[in-house]
Amino acid sequence: MAFIVVRARSDVKVERGIRETMHHMNLTRVNHAVIIQDNPQYRGMLQKAKDYITWGEADAGLVERMLSERGRMAGNAPLTDAIVAEHTEYKTIAAFAKAIVAGEAKVKDIPDLKRVFRLHPPTGPKGWGGIKRSYVVGGALGSRGDEIGALVERMI
Repeated sequence: MAFIVVRARSDVKVERGIRETMHHMNLTRVNHAVIIQDNPQYRGMLQKAKDYITWGEADAGLVERMLSERGRMAGNAPLTDAIVAEHTEYKTIAAFAKAIVAGEAKVKDIPDLKRVFRLHPPTGPKGWGGIKRSYVVGGALGSRGDEIGALVERMI
């Protein structure tokens, strides 16, 4: 299983350990997203930075859309099926996305693919919905479970 993690808040006046944790996850700016695998180390990082990020379980369709629309190579060239077929055993972006969600592949398997997805701010009347409150009380922070798809769709 994989998680999609999106940074919602800036790191101004943030404790050093939390700032370093977000940098280790490659979340250096607001509205940046990463796809990480589910393991105890990443779960601990998510809990430590929970007041500045939001995350949820990735599904193959959403990962495929992120890779095809927002995936960038070095030099800002878009990711294509030809690049995926050249550097991995998967022929298309869709097959690569399914492998990422299943835990069989990682984003860094393709050399020069940027691990960070630069997203737009969330569209719609709600926007983030409050970046100082947890998702369970109507805010934007913390674990969203399957609801991360709705947020990322509005940000792509």
